[in-house]
Amino acid sequence: MIKRTGSLLFFLLISLYVLGQDAEFFKPNPHRRQLKAVKITGSIKVDGVLDEPYWALTAGASDFIQINLDQGQPSKFVTIVKVLYNQKFLYFGIICKDPLGKNAIMATDFRRDFDNLRHDMVDLSFDTFNDQRNAIVFATNAYGVQRDLLAFDDLYYDVDWNGLWNVRTMRNDSGWIAEIAIPWKTLRYPKSEDTVQSWGFNIYRNRRYSNEISAFSPFPRIFSAQHMDYAGVLTNLQPPPPSPNLIVDPYILASDNRYTNFGYSQPSHNASIKYGGDLKWAITPSAVLDLTANTDFAQADVDQQVNNTTRFNVFFPEKRQFFLENASLFGVQVTMNGDQAGGSMHYQPFNSRTIGLDTSGNPIPIVGGGRFVYRSSTMNYGAMAIRQQGYNGGPATNFFVGRFSQNFGSQDRIGGLVTLKEQPGAANIESTLDGFFRLNESNSINAIFTQTTTTNTGARGFGGIVQYFNNTNSHEIWWTESLITKDFDPQMGFISRSDVIATTPGINYFYRGKLLPFKSFLLAYAPGILPEIYYTASTGRFSEADLPFYPIWFNFRDGGYLGYGFSAVWQHLSNTFSPLNVNIAPGDYHYFNQQIYFSTDPSKMLNTLISFTTGSYFNGRLTSGDYKLQFAPIPYISLLGEFNRNHFGNVGVNNTTTTVDLYILQGRFAVNPRLQFTGIYQKNSLNNSNAYNLRLSWEFSPLSYLYFIYNRGVNTELTTPPAIAQTEDHIIFKMSYLQQF
Repeated sequence: MIKRTGSLLFFLLISLYVLGQDAEFFKPNPHRRQLKAVKITGSIKVDGVLDEPYWALTAGASDFIQINLDQGQPSKFVTIVKVLYNQKFLYFGIICKDPLGKNAIMATDFRRDFDNLRHDMVDLSFDTFNDQRNAIVFATNAYGVQRDLLAFDDLYYDVDWNGLWNVRTMRNDSGWIAEIAIPWKTLRYPKSEDTVQSWGFNIYRNRRYSNEISAFSPFPRIFSAQHMDYAGVLTNLQPPPPSPNLIVDPYILASDNRYTNFGYSQPSHNASIKYGGDLKWAITPSAVLDLTANTDFAQADVDQQVNNTTRFNVFFPEKRQFFLENASLFGVQVTMNGDQAGGSMHYQPFNSRTIGLDTSGNPIPIVGGGRFVYRSSTMNYGAMAIRQQGYNGGPATNFFVGRFSQNFGSQDRIGGLVTLKEQPGAANIESTLDGFFRLNESNSINAIFTQTTTTNTGARGFGGIVQYFNNTNSHEIWWTESLITKDFDPQMGFISRSDVIATTPGINYFYRGKLLPFKSFLLAYAPGILPEIYYTASTGRFSEADLPFYPIWFNFRDGGYLGYGFSAVWQHLSNTFSPLNVNIAPGDYHYFNQQIYFSTDPSKMLNTLISFTTGSYFNGRLTSGDYKLQFAPIPYISLLGEFNRNHFGNVGVNNTTTTVDLYILQGRFAVNPRLQFTGIYQKNSLNNSNAYNLRLSWEFSPLSYLYFIYNRGVNTELTTPPAIAQTEDHIIFKMSYLQQF
């Protein structure tokens, strides 16, 4: 049955591939569009008004081209970008005209590094090394909220990189205006003997009310604006010679901690004062040294809980600023895309969350460490060493990761990575070889091969993943092959599933042709087939097959979607499987379920996201739903509620019928982008826990903060009546002050 189904799916993949050849997918224009910057002798007050006489020295550029909704057509909304500079700053004045004026402006919150799909925004991308591979990106929404990142080959992103720059905006009856000042020191660029330089450059605008995206230099809609071989050119630049750039960021922290019903394992009360900080030294434009001492992450966002009913490990993203810097260099990985393309296998040789956090996400003190990174158009390498303090009876631990990659061809790369986790009497070593090969604009191959060695047990294991992608405007096709041996143990990495041979091909097809009905609100018909087949590597026996098909999937012009799919699942359990404390006996199972996905326009004042699955599950039934509702009456106020329910019916060895609920409520209240109050509440019936995190933050100077934080956690142990509630309360005050020299 599985072979016949697999043959049919393969036939459908090939058929859709033939149907999906897209004439709208175009190659980069060899005649790149140019925008001239104008040098000035004075300075600009960044206030969003553009009233200085200097702005009249340049007409700037307009005539943006649509990327979405109607690729290749002129934008329906005028965008004008002007560029000035002096010896300290590169200035941008961006005028976003709109016939509806400020009434058309959409924004749902004031979170830095906001979701670009929910906001009116402009996005500036710079290829300062002119290698058409790397980009430094600055974006703002219509309220002056900042978003910045580093991009590499439009494949890896340091989304949480925070640069030092300034922006103010103004909203009026004609649209909105952004005025931006970027210090030359924030823009890393090579030393050049040429008096005048030109950089790769692009800017795109998202007019969220109509979901139109337009760009200064057009690119296929399957890509992002960080695909720098499609970028234009910013000319007539005369930046000062690059000089060493030193940033110091010390902090001081005071905390009061109280614990109830922890027994002798934890004192009932303690208070402390702590200090430390980070130092960043840009030795050259390509080489950066980071040092950290007595590292603290009290202000980092808390993890959102997940109730997992699959046989895959859950990956939690890194949220701590020190580890987010240059994460793309060390964080090479193969994983599923946001639209489920690529398959469920996720392997990352280095996962920074293995440092300074236990398996439950609780912090472990970090004594200090350092990181050195060198990047150029041809070569990238770096190393990081961290000392973790002994904690709760565990030994102190040393961590090391080293990385090297060589760029060649237009966008090809081959590299290696080594990690070492060392404790008294034991060490775990990973040796990795990886490569990325862009065969042409549409086709790419990503591959990772790792060997692990654990010295105290002598165990050796191998993990390898190869992923092929074919992307055009009309389809994305992938084929991922994975081999993870039983003894594979990447203690500084992440693997979603062990002891497995996995085959996960698939296709998502996008149809926007003449036969598409209701074009006033439908953007594309996007069916998909995502089969996954798994065998146990150590025995060669069949383990699992999941054959989902989504015959109905519509993307709406406003950014929402509606999808329906069904999936046939075969499972062979060789050991007891216990999702959410429901024990399922070893054996062979076959079941069928159906899924519904629905999202409204995510930029609306009231928007919702729903995923719902129901059907048989092993020897019983499971109905799972995840429901999100956001209410953002004004951008200064945002409330997001999430309810997750898993209802088991006669599942497992005891024919268990039970319901597990998870509630999450988040709020963000902003005076402006620099003064905000945020909170998150989580209640999980799985372990009868309640958790609160409240944070008041004030960015009193660029990237300098005052924080006032209150955390409360309540866990009730139900196994021994009467129930005993363990409670912990933490009050934290923290101040950090960043200075650039």
